Amino acid sequence: MSEAPRRSRILIADDNAVNVELLEAFLADADYEIGIAVDGRDTLDKVKTFQPDLILLDVMMPKLSGFEVCKTLKTDPATKGIMILMVTALKELGDIERGVQAGTDDFLSKPVNKLELTLRVERMLRLRHVSDELERLRQYISVMEDATGPKK
Repeated sequence: MSEAPRRSRILIADDNAVNVELLEAFLADADYEIGIAVDGRDTLDKVKTFQPDLILLDVMMPKLSGFEVCKTLKTDPATKGIMILMVTALKELGDIERGVQAGTDDFLSKPVNKLELTLRVERMLRLRHVSDELERLRQYISVMEDATGPKK
């Protein structure tokens, strides 16, 4: 008997409590585990303990910006697979380029639209789970190849 899949985990990283409450309310109908981080350093700490599948990451936060958090996570082999959706009021092309260079997976502009948020979250979580399954299959194949010995 296989175990039930765990609920998807979403970390909301935003220093504005009103934004956090809004995002939580928009996601309340879905069966997600929600974690909250209040600044850039807190986000990095929560990633270690909460192990999210997706981070809704505000760009303008104290201690470390969303750009810095994203770059840190995407350059670490242990966290590079976490999907990051930058939620930002910044709309300048340079800000978008900076986010892409930091490794973000997608952007969502404030004010956030509930339908757009829920559709992007669903799509990004689906992609995360497919990527995880692909990695598990790669590891299984590698173990099977090691068990059968080198190919002739």
